[in-house]
Amino acid sequence: MLRLPIRLVPDSMKSIQLLSAAFALSLACLASCVTEGDPMHPTRAAAGPWLEPSPMLAQEIEQQAERLPWTHGYERIEMIHWFASVGEPAYPTLLGMVSDPRMDVAGSALAALGATGDSRLVEPLRGIPWPLESEIDLALERARTLLRLGDWSMVPHLIDGLEDDRVMIRALSAQALYEATHQRFDYDPSAAVAERETAVDAWRAWWTKRQGDPLVKQ
Repeated sequence: MLRLPIRLVPDSMKSIQLLSAAFALSLACLASCVTEGDPMHPTRAAAGPWLEPSPMLAQEIEQQAERLPWTHGYERIEMIHWFASVGEPAYPTLLGMVSDPRMDVAGSALAALGATGDSRLVEPLRGIPWPLESEIDLALERARTLLRLGDWSMVPHLIDGLEDDRVMIRALSAQALYEATHQRFDYDPSAAVAERETAVDAWRAWWTKRQGDPLVKQ
């Protein structure tokens, strides 16, 4: 079982990756980018909005997508990393997997999409029905992914995540908010309830002021 670092360190990318990786096992992500010049990667544009993979890469994407539901632990993390590294040619497959009824599969797809940092994914993700109220973990992962891609309208969802009963969810929500806003308001996911509530109030007050900012995407 992965151990989560509870107290977040602002400039520690290792801490960020460990938090993200842990959630991938039950909804998480690792960062990467598309490698260019590799014969396994795309060489021409598809008819749609995304680059088309080479036949060999298309076959590998399909095979990896079939394997993903049956992977566990670090093998799942490595697969998320692989999809993120492939990038654009894998987007159609990953976007389809976001609607998978298995929450861990959908969460892994979101993790890989969020890791790309490609803001073009915001609108396609918005077009996918929002998770049910009972699927709070998946909803928070969707919000976290969209915020990582630049959709600041997800901030309220993640502020709500700061009040979750589980410390891992609180920590991941806090880290996502910090990555996007560089704000913390002294929030500590492992602190006492009263202390956390004070910080959450500060977050909500900050967001109320920020909503008037024309640079904040709604």
